[in-house]
Amino acid sequence: MIQKGEEVSYIVMEVLYIYKNNKKGNVVVRDNRAAIYSRLSVEDKNKANGEEESESIQNQNMMLRKYAKKHGFIVYKVYSDDNCSGLCRERKGFCEMIEDAKKGYFDVVLCKTQSRFTRDMEVFEKYVHELFPLWGIRFISVVDNADSNVKGNKKARQINALINEWYSEDLSENIKMVLKRKMEQGQFVGAFACYGYQKSKEDRHKLVVDEAAADVVKRIFDWYIKGYGCTKIAKMLTEKGIMTPTMYKKTKGMTFYNPNVKNCNEWSRNTIKKILKNECYIGCLVQGKESKISYKNKKRIVVNKKDCVVIENNHEAIIDKTTFYNVQKLLESKIK
Repeated sequence: MIQKGEEVSYIVMEVLYIYKNNKKGNVVVRDNRAAIYSRLSVEDKNKANGEEESESIQNQNMMLRKYAKKHGFIVYKVYSDDNCSGLCRERKGFCEMIEDAKKGYFDVVLCKTQSRFTRDMEVFEKYVHELFPLWGIRFISVVDNADSNVKGNKKARQINALINEWYSEDLSENIKMVLKRKMEQGQFVGAFACYGYQKSKEDRHKLVVDEAAADVVKRIFDWYIKGYGCTKIAKMLTEKGIMTPTMYKKTKGMTFYNPNVKNCNEWSRNTIKKILKNECYIGCLVQGKESKISYKNKKRIVVNKKDCVVIENNHEAIIDKTTFYNVQKLLESKIK
């Protein structure tokens, strides 16, 4: 009996399969339902050679369908993740496939290579060598000849998984080195320029003054020098209907999101204080303020100021140094 909630493709597949086998008088064996999984990452898309075409989702699926047909597998469903790292454990297509695997919707997982499935050795061991056998699922990666039904190549699968993780670690370190070199050359490597600036259209690694926002920054410094506090300045800007940095970026077509801002329509004390303490406004570029704990962990930690990359007189200043340092003294005196 077909259970409620099962996929339509699964129902059609089962009916056709049972009909075909009953016509031949054979016993129906449900061990050839295959799930195809394909993945494409940012690194694949940015390759400078012609390999990226062969790595595309479409080509992976085409190759795996051909393999399934040749070896008598019926494709239950195709799962895919585009623009996703192999270290990410929260991939939408991957997680959906795992949930369906738990429910027993298919018997085989087909991938082009082990690295398409995951580059995390811990994840590979967890599913391919622990949970998949419990769920009665076979894992096959076509190009590197990995097959969990073949006990003799388990060590080869584990070595490949380790090499795939090493690749990610090396790639992470190389990217860090490249970014640091760009920072040391005075190139801006952030996703968004700070409020008051924008990326140059000629060179996205160079900051240029955004006159409209810069005018607001000047007013904030001027008001603070005159004795207005951060909370009062925030209230004044909100009452005047001046857009917050978050809203201003959105009107410029940027997909900017600040998780620390509760109401992006109102200026906050913290936003004002952050602007007043930002050295970028005197032409000083400070980068590398945060760092990831490791290549496998997205959590970021604050870096000590002495370990940041600081380039003075890097771009046009909005605030003169005398005003800026007077503001710093006032901020410090109020804290004391």
